[in-house]
Amino acid sequence: MKWQEVKNIYPNQFVKFEILHAEEMDNQEIIDEVAVIGPVKDEDATRELLGCKEKTLVYHTSKDQVIVKIRKSTGLRRTL
Repeated sequence: MKWQEVKNIYPNQFVKFEILHAEEMDNQEIIDEVAVIGPVKDEDATRELLGCKEKTLVYHTSKDQVIVKIRKSTGLRRTL
């Protein structure tokens, strides 16, 4: 389902979904196709987000696009 469809079905609320398709651009992942798991109450949104695994996300439908900043891990080496 496209994000615009999700916004129309679940206006102005948090939804939990699985990412089906996304494109990476300028250290951002722009998610354009999702499989909705269901709406999430405002008071439960943070807890649900913290419990998300890999391709699952909680996001508010007031946003025009789903954009996630990509943080690349930098490995540090320690010499002895």
